[in-house]
Amino acid sequence: MEELRGRVAVITCGDSGIGRARADRVAAEGMRLVLADIEEPRLDAAVAELRDAGHEVIGVRTDVSDPASVEALADAAYEAFGAVHVLCNNAGVGPPSAKVWETTPNDWRWTFGVNVLGVAHGVIAFVPRMLAGGEEGVVVNTSSPDGPIAPMPRASVYAASKSAVTTLTECLAAQLAAEEGCRLRAAVFYPSGAGLLDTGLWTAERNRPPELARERPRPTPALTVAELRERAAAAGRELPVQPLDELADLVVEGIRDGRFVIMLPSPRTEETLRSRLEKVLRNENPTEVHDLAL
Repeated sequence: MEELRGRVAVITCGDSGIGRARADRVAAEGMRLVLADIEEPRLDAAVAELRDAGHEVIGVRTDVSDPASVEALADAAYEAFGAVHVLCNNAGVGPPSAKVWETTPNDWRWTFGVNVLGVAHGVIAFVPRMLAGGEEGVVVNTSSPDGPIAPMPRASVYAASKSAVTTLTECLAAQLAAEEGCRLRAAVFYPSGAGLLDTGLWTAERNRPPELARERPRPTPALTVAELRERAAAAGRELPVQPLDELADLVVEGIRDGRFVIMLPSPRTEETLRSRLEKVLRNENPTEVHDLAL
């Protein structure tokens, strides 16, 4: 899908972080926007800023873990613009790091409710309408290298959820490709780069529902990127931060180029994938033991 001007993009968690960078980028391409997020004040502020910059945008408070809320998002998008061409299922959360046997059931319910069911709800609510419209379009689901490419044992719940997103997207893409005359496709986006990703994921528990609170206190306090960088600086080290606008550029390039995997090229990633495949073929666990430190 090379021409984006005048098309419509829906972005969940579009008011900050990677979602906001993507919103700014596609708005600059002339796309009309529907931003969704559970935090209404931040959502309203992002919509106001984009409108002040001359872009056509609406905001819809949405809880992606609730199918009715996502259906309402789709209703609002089609009522406002009559079509959707790019759907970005971008919302994500992460529970405290823990060994699997030290996680809690609510860690799994909360994380999978947002990260996996949130994507599924987006597909269920939007894809039938996008197919019925008959126009070309793309569903971009945000996964993470920390799941299907190099699972982080210390973040087992998050890694498992992002692996599920990748598998869901592979299945969706294959099914769409098998539909005769279908002009809709799917892509998986792996945020990565040369440094930390300064997004709201670090403090996602601010939006954790009370009914899904941890059954026991988390062992360590949540950290922000700023705090991590301060600690590193105190130890004489510098932690780089990946510019989010570069990732937004990457997504637009991936949409235009028809990529299934949207990810920054990296020799380290290539080596990791080759090493994992070799270990699997030898019937070995491809996850390194040294990754287990919490």
